[in-house]
Amino acid sequence: MKRYAIVVEKAKSNFAAYVPDLPGCVATGATVEETEQRLSDAIEVHIQGLREDGLPIPEPSSIVDYVEASA
Repeated sequence: MKRYAIVVEKAKSNFAAYVPDLPGCVATGATVEETEQRLSDAIEVHIQGLREDGLPIPEPSSIVDYVEASA
């Protein structure tokens, strides 16, 4: 099992998420939880598609952290 970093962003009327290490793997949802679940499903489908096409499965390489900034 691989562990991929994800980015969830607030859009105008929902949430959108993507996987930096899996270009094109995206999902949207009404809540953060729904978006994360949909993205988890999308990751499985994305990786299965790569396997079926004989393409390499990217290793997780993104680093997630926060930086404090004065507002």
